[in-house]
Amino acid sequence: MSLTYLTLRAARHLHLAAQGLLQKPRRRARAADITATIAQMSLLQIDTINIVARSPYLVLFSRLGHYPSDWLDKALARGELIEYWAHEACFLPKEDFALVRHRMLQPENMGWKYKPDWMAEHAEEIDRLLAYIAEKGPVRSADFEHPRQGAGGWWAWKPHKKHLEGLFTSGQVMVTERRNFQRVYDLTARVMPDWNDELHLIRQTEAEGKMLENSARSLGIFRPEWLADYYRLRKVPVKSVIAEWEKQGKVIPVQVETLGEMWLHHSLMSLLPRAQKNKLNATHSAVLSPFDPVVWDRKRAEALFDFSYRLECYTPAEKRKYGYFVLPLLHQGALVGRMDAKMHRKQGELEVISLHLQEGVKAAKSLRDGLQGALSEFARWQGAARIRLGNIPAQLALSWGTGWEIPPAG
Repeated sequence: MSLTYLTLRAARHLHLAAQGLLQKPRRRARAADITATIAQMSLLQIDTINIVARSPYLVLFSRLGHYPSDWLDKALARGELIEYWAHEACFLPKEDFALVRHRMLQPENMGWKYKPDWMAEHAEEIDRLLAYIAEKGPVRSADFEHPRQGAGGWWAWKPHKKHLEGLFTSGQVMVTERRNFQRVYDLTARVMPDWNDELHLIRQTEAEGKMLENSARSLGIFRPEWLADYYRLRKVPVKSVIAEWEKQGKVIPVQVETLGEMWLHHSLMSLLPRAQKNKLNATHSAVLSPFDPVVWDRKRAEALFDFSYRLECYTPAEKRKYGYFVLPLLHQGALVGRMDAKMHRKQGELEVISLHLQEGVKAAKSLRDGLQGALSEFARWQGAARIRLGNIPAQLALSWGTGWEIPPAG
C-alpha cells in the first residue's frame, strides 16, 4: 500500500499546528493558557539570558500573543508547574513529576548536573541546610551569598550554591516559585505532599515510553531520530516503539517531499485531508526564542525548515556570524530569517542590531507587513514604544526606514 504523500510545506505546517504556531491567536490570552500551552509543547525550556525577554516568556508570547509575563511565575507558585531537567532545565506540567522522578532517584546518571563527590564531601553542611529549610521554610541560593552580618550561628556559614543544585537534581528539594527569576527551593515533601515513591513511582521504561509519546504529539510529524532528543533520552528503542504505535493506530507513516518516510501523530489526523491538498495554511508571523522547541534541535530545524541555526552567545564576539542573541523569524510557515536584538528598557526602545533574511527569501509586501507586525507586537509586549533598526536588508530598509514608533494596542 502506497503511503500518503505530503509536500514539505504541508509537513512544516502540521508540525507548526502541533506546536501552536500555525496561525495567529484568535482571542486574547487567558491565565489558564500558560499551563495549557506548556502541556501542548510538553515542556518549556528555561534560560536566563535577558538581552530581550527571557526565553520561557518569549516562547509563550510567540504562541499566545500579548500576556502579562508574571502569569508564568504565578502558575509555578500555584503549583500548576514544576521545574526539572527534561530537554534541559524546563518547566513541566505538575502531573509529569511522575515522568522525571526516576531521574531524581538516580542523580548519579545526570552527568554534570550532579556531582556525587561534592555531595559526599559536604554531607554535613547539606544536612544542616535541609534541616534549616524544614524549620524555616523556602530559601534562595542568594540568601547564602551575602550572610547577615553579626547574625552568628548557622547564618555565619556561607553555603555554596552547588548544595541546592545537587539537592534539586536529586529531588530532595524542588522549585516552588521564582522571585526576580531566582529559584526558591522548598522540600519536595512539602511541594508534593501527596506523592509516595512506594505507591506512585513508575519504572524508567514506562516513564520514557510516555516521554516518547509526548514528544510525538508535540512534534506532530517526525522522523525516528527526532523523538529521543525532545527529553534527552538515551538508548531508547525508538523504532520498535514506533512500530508498536503504528499497530495501535497512534501514528501513521507518510511520505514527505525530500525527507522520505515520516510518521504523523493521530492527534493531527483531522488536519490531514487539508494537508494532503496543500490547503493547510499558515498565517502566523512571530519572533521565536533560540530555545523554542521548533529550533532547539538544530538538525531537525535544518531538515524540516532548511534553517541552519547556531546560538552564538557562547561564541567569542569576533567569531560570531549573526550576533549575540539571535532570534529566528517565522512567517507563514517558513523560517525566513533571524535578527540580533536588544531591549533598552529604560528608553522604551527595541534595537534591531541586525536582521538577515534566508537566501532566496524575497521581501514581498506580505513578508514586510507580517514581520513588521510581529516586531511591533514583540516590542510592545516588552513595553517598548519605538523600534530602532540597524543593519537590515536594503529591501526592508526601503519600506521600514530606520525604525518606527509603535502605536498603542488597539
